[in-house]
Amino acid sequence: MSEQVQIGNRSVGAGEPPYVIAEIGVNHDGSVERALELVEAARRAGADAVKLQRFDASLLLAKSAELAAYQRDAGESDAHAMLARLELDAAACALVVERAHALGLHAIVTVFNESLVRETAALGFDAWKTASPDIVHRPLIESLAEAGGPIIASTGAATMAEVERAVGWMTSAGAGHALLHCVSSYPTPLDAAHLGGIGALSDRFGCPVGYSDHTGSLETGAWAVAAGADILEKHLTWNTAAAGPDHAASLVWEDLAAYIERAHAAHRAMGARTKAPNAIELEVRRLARQSIVAARVIDEGEVITERDIAYKRPGGGYEPWRTAEVIGRRAAQRIEADHAFTDGDVR
Repeated sequence: MSEQVQIGNRSVGAGEPPYVIAEIGVNHDGSVERALELVEAARRAGADAVKLQRFDASLLLAKSAELAAYQRDAGESDAHAMLARLELDAAACALVVERAHALGLHAIVTVFNESLVRETAALGFDAWKTASPDIVHRPLIESLAEAGGPIIASTGAATMAEVERAVGWMTSAGAGHALLHCVSSYPTPLDAAHLGGIGALSDRFGCPVGYSDHTGSLETGAWAVAAGADILEKHLTWNTAAAGPDHAASLVWEDLAAYIERAHAAHRAMGARTKAPNAIELEVRRLARQSIVAARVIDEGEVITERDIAYKRPGGGYEPWRTAEVIGRRAAQRIEADHAFTDGDVR
């Protein structure tokens, strides 16, 4: 599998800066005007993409559907009423996509209902996102793959076997894909963030892996990048105290900007996934390493013994591990004391 995935004009994955998705989600409160304001806020914060959620409450919820604890804590009392209030129709989504593209942002969408995929595919979104609970929703995943475009799949509350099965569906359908490590708790305590899951997914699947961040911290994005995240997703709001299910676990744009700045700093600090001398180390490497040097004047033709050599700075001559190439050989020319042995000095 590829270590990169293409989203619009951007390669996402190994070697690239972190790709940051500002999750508008339902923080628009059902207002297209507020959704457009949040797109502008995402651009100010330095995000690469915005994301919406597309659903129809009547199709998504059975009569027995319940609110999660964090939704009740946010003041919600009825699951159906909550989602119905937060729907955006196709026309509103099209306006958000248009505004995002005009500002140089990608637009991504989470579709919860298979029956909405075809209509949503015509709106110009750059990628699909699947919510963590839908890691088991084969009809939806295959419908998204058939519609075309990459899929970013969240993996909150999933087992590795469930992720592997979903990756198999996407791979069989030929869909470019990425995975997001996620903890399905709102907000997620720092000691439950389990950032080690990023590396576990990357090692197992070899595709771009990121982190859908539900903590309240400005630092976790940077930590996730240090742990190997190629993608970051963070909720964006206009007011963390606003009424609604996700506002309290979100960031306002100024905090999102700080979050993104830290994540990019972590990426720069990480550098390439190699171990090689950095250009800024080369002077110290040359000056501080030791060479094999002559401990005395050695005349041409003399056999060099262990007593005839020493190890001194700077580098540039034979390194100390090459003593076998000097001891027991004859001097090819007169060698002055402190001269660093190099090619041509012995025979």
